[in-house]
Parts: sequence; C-alpha cells; structure tokens
Amino acid sequence: MSRRGVTLASAGLLVVVLSAIAALLPVPYVALSPGPTTNTLGNTGTSQATALIRIDGRRTYPDRGHLDLTTVSVLGGPRQKLDLVTALRGWLDRSIAIIPQEQVFPPGQTAAQVEKESTAEMRDSQENATTAALRSLGIPVTTRVRVAGLSKGSPSQGKVRKGDLVLAVDGTPVDGGAVLRQRITRHKPGDQVTLTVERDGERLSPTITTGQAQGHAIVGITTRDEADYPFTVDIGLQDVGGPSAGLMFALGIVDKLTPGSLTGGAYVAGTGTIDDQGDIGSIGGITQKMLGARRAGATIFLAPAGNCAEAAANVPDGLRLVKVPDLTSAVSSLNALRGHPKAAVPSCA
Repeated sequence: MSRRGVTLASAGLLVVVLSAIAALLPVPYVALSPGPTTNTLGNTGTSQATALIRIDGRRTYPDRGHLDLTTVSVLGGPRQKLDLVTALRGWLDRSIAIIPQEQVFPPGQTAAQVEKESTAEMRDSQENATTAALRSLGIPVTTRVRVAGLSKGSPSQGKVRKGDLVLAVDGTPVDGGAVLRQRITRHKPGDQVTLTVERDGERLSPTITTGQAQGHAIVGITTRDEADYPFTVDIGLQDVGGPSAGLMFALGIVDKLTPGSLTGGAYVAGTGTIDDQGDIGSIGGITQKMLGARRAGATIFLAPAGNCAEAAANVPDGLRLVKVPDLTSAVSSLNALRGHPKAAVPSCA
C-alpha cells in the first residue's frame, strides 16, 4: 500500500475510533420512558397482609377493578450518565422524552439528595392523600402544620425555626399546608404576615415581610402535615418516589372505605399530586405515564387539569382522558362512568 493509502486508512480509522468514543461520551440529558403501573386496590405480594393500601380499625369493601398509579422510568443523571447514542435513539422514539438533566436533578444536588427529597415527597403525598380521602368522606381528621425547613435567603430566617408548629396566619387558624399556602398567597409580595407558631410549648407571633416566587407572596418555609386519624391507614409502596401518585392513593382509600365499586370493574389509571384539601396538581412525564397505563390495559386515564393540553396531544389509542381538577371531581366522574362508559364527564379533549 502506498504512503498516501496508509495515511488515508489511518485517518479513517482514527475518525471511526473518535466517533465511537464521542458516541459513548455522557450528555447532560435524561431519558424518560413508560414505567410500571401499580393497582392501589391490589396487593404488593400474595396475601392480604401485603395489600398496597391497608386499613385497620374500619370496615373496608372490595373492588374487582383497577385504580392504577403510573410511573416514569428515568435513565441518566449523576450516577448513570446518558450517552449520546442512547439520547439520539430516544429522540427518535415517541415513547421516550429526552429532557435536560437539571429538570430532574437540580444543579448542586447529589443523586442521594434528590433521592431523599423524592422519598419525602412520596411520604407527604401519602399523608395528604389519606387526609383528603377521609375529609371527602366526612371522617374527622386533626392535622398540625410543622415547619420542615427554611429556604435559602428565607424571609422567615431568624423568626421561624425548623420544628415549629404553625397554628395561624394573621390570627386565622390553619389546619393544613394547603390552607397555610392559601393564606400566604392572598398577600402581595412585600406585605407583612403574622404567623402564630408554637415552639417548646411557647406561642410566638413573628411578623414576616413576604418575599416572592413566580409573582406570589412567600414566607420561605417548607412544611409537612402531621395528621391524627380515627383508624390506621398504611400505604406500602417500595422503590417509587415523588408526589405524583397522590390522586390514585386517595381514590384507592375512598374506594376501600365505601360500599360498592368505584371503578365498576373498569381498568382505570391516572396521576396527579394532591394536597390535604383534595386539589389535584400537574405532574411531569404524563405522555410516558399514559403509554405505560395503556400498555398495562387501562381504558380510562385520570389527568390533572394542568396537564390536559399535553395529554390530549399525546393520548394513545383506546385510552379515554378524564380531566380531574380535584378529588371530588374524580370520584364524581368515576361514579358517572360506572356502568355507563360513554357518559359525559369532564374531558381534556
């Protein structure tokens, strides 16, 4: 082979090697794909003791249908970087969403920190779901609002501490995080708000000048509800984090505590955060969640009102979308559809 031929062959080989290396280099994206679904009415094992939602001290009722929570599988992130080839394949696959890594793993947070936060969100979601479900059934629930932490640069710094119980806003009692947020956001950023808090048995009334986030007044604290129930509700779900299963947990609890079948035997799936008042919030990855639900056999999908536009644009064939702004609406729609699958209910279409 001539010197020119050797040079070209070597250059070609170098290009191939460099291309292969480049293809394996990490990219700052993550891939979202349809994850598994779990029936909140079913068991996580083979016995009643492993029921996903277990209620002790109150009569429960069976339902042969499905109320599936839906999940998204995430590939990529600090622990397992996404490579270029996988990202390119995802961009060509309708069932996979390739999104910037910082949307799932905020800059400056380790994978362990994100996992810890996700676990806390799941715990709070389960408690909110239980409180909302029982309240919707007229079952008394006593709740306390405890300060879980202060944000960086919080207006409450030096006035409120982690562990304080928040009793009132401007003298009006609060009985949950949702009501607390409503009281705060009625103000304008820069307004003064007086909180009544209990610390070590002493009541304090600090006045805080509100800051702002996305145009809303804030006091810069995170809280968690602590509820007392008249009976025991345990939700046992492993290896799933985040707040987006709240709606389906609440529906599962409502169904178990009421005679008859909420689903009418239908295969229902859905998603959405929930607060202690039963309001449903939007979530991420709804396209992947709908695809996972349809693959599992769902024919009805409950979608938060805030996700309706994206859901309607990507709904898979054979899946009916039902818009659910709150728990009351979700229960009402399922009651209407029971035995009447073509009944008119709020829709994302």
